[in-house]
Amino acid sequence: MKYPWLSAILNFFFMGPGYIYNGKKVLLGILLTITAVGLTYLENFHTFSDGTNLQAHDPTAYAVLFACVFTANTGLAIDGYREAKEVNADKENGE
Repeated sequence: MKYPWLSAILNFFFMGPGYIYNGKKVLLGILLTITAVGLTYLENFHTFSDGTNLQAHDPTAYAVLFACVFTANTGLAIDGYREAKEVNADKENGE
């Protein structure tokens, strides 16, 4: 039995692990996790030639990136929740 709330939390806070947990879209989960690592690096750790990170270098770009990631993670959380419920329904129906 899969816990839909756990899948949602995993996908919301870090893209992809909710799919890996559900076991249906594992490749997608792995690719999203790699993407999340890259975005996290860009958002928080990459330094520009002037020695600043993205938030200090271009606050508008940082805000747009943050909003896009938040929106994507919300959608992934909803989808992960629904997928976990489908996995549970399939198991109950013997599929």
